[in-house]
Amino acid sequence: MATKDVIVLADLLGTNKKIASDIRTELERRGILAVNLLSSPGAGKTSLLEQIAVRLRDTAKMAVIEGDIETERDAERIRARGVPAWQITTGGACHLEAKMIARVLPQVPPESEFLFIENVGNLVCPASYELGERLRFVLLSTPEGDDKPKKYPKAFTTSDVLVLTKVDLLPYLPFDLEKVKAEALELNPRLQIFVTSAVTGQGLDELIAFLWRARRDLTARHA
Repeated sequence: MATKDVIVLADLLGTNKKIASDIRTELERRGILAVNLLSSPGAGKTSLLEQIAVRLRDTAKMAVIEGDIETERDAERIRARGVPAWQITTGGACHLEAKMIARVLPQVPPESEFLFIENVGNLVCPASYELGERLRFVLLSTPEGDDKPKKYPKAFTTSDVLVLTKVDLLPYLPFDLEKVKAEALELNPRLQIFVTSAVTGQGLDELIAFLWRARRDLTARHA
């Protein structure tokens, strides 16, 4: 990479980081826990958010920002669950950037307690761009194979939580659950790991409890 390219990239990331920091400050001032979800396409981000919406429906207010190259399909799925959702279509860009979130932020209801940002499906580019989140989740589904943590390390080293999805398919796939956990923790020992299925509900109550603890910690720090 040429020196000029390096300087331009550094400028872009530096600008993004500053906007992300401002977003984080604003969200935390409002008592909103923001979660950025990263994964490959089809790993189950939207399905996970649908199940979170069901479990938070009677106890909390949540909002969702969806990122995709085209269509409003994911936002429509979330709205069908009674949750406000905004679709950002990137028109070809492989990741969301903080400036995109900043444009939507004024529309997020002030009473929201959780804001979930579903990033564009990609384990590479999104890992380099903060969006103002307090927590970053990386999702890995069993059909993708158990070799992803070391093939795409930055997505795992920059995340706080690893959510293993579609584990109801484990009996039918050559996926070594313990190997994935071990390799992910080798890369990032602070990772919290949840083993989940949106079909059977496995692990979702534990994940919800984790989210509530994280929000309580957030509000306590800003009390």
